[in-house]
Amino acid sequence: MDSLFAPPGQRWQTVSPQLRALRRLILSVVLGVVGPLSAVLAGVLVAWWLAVVVLAVAVVVFAWGWWLIDRNWRSWGYAERGDDLLVTHGVLFRRLVVVPYGRMQFVDVTAGPLERRFGIAKVQLHTATPATEADIPGLTAAEAAGLRDRLAALGEARAAGL
Repeated sequence: MDSLFAPPGQRWQTVSPQLRALRRLILSVVLGVVGPLSAVLAGVLVAWWLAVVVLAVAVVVFAWGWWLIDRNWRSWGYAERGDDLLVTHGVLFRRLVVVPYGRMQFVDVTAGPLERRFGIAKVQLHTATPATEADIPGLTAAEAAGLRDRLAALGEARAAGL
């Protein structure tokens, strides 16, 4: 069944471990602020035992999120073939997107402040179909620039024949 979402014989590229590190940092900051603050408010406004319950829930959610981030990070991959680009991701709901080079209209590279700090960017492919969700997060800046240039050149070459 896995070959349905990751065809064998392809040279699959993975995303940078910095994506996992960034997402874990965000999880730590959010739960590190929201968890204790909620526990203090629950303890002051309701009862001390509720503060303990809220803090325990925050710890469980943190551990679960830490584990899920790793699984999600490992699920991302892409492969460049002769006529198209394959992008796969997802843990519970797997997804494989096949984008023919001739259908690409433009390639978008984005990086927010935290992504730039971690040295990663997201490459997003735009086609005539708005339903095409072909984006690859967590690429190193050099990898994103190289992929952007290769895809743009291949898209131009394939679209010229239409």
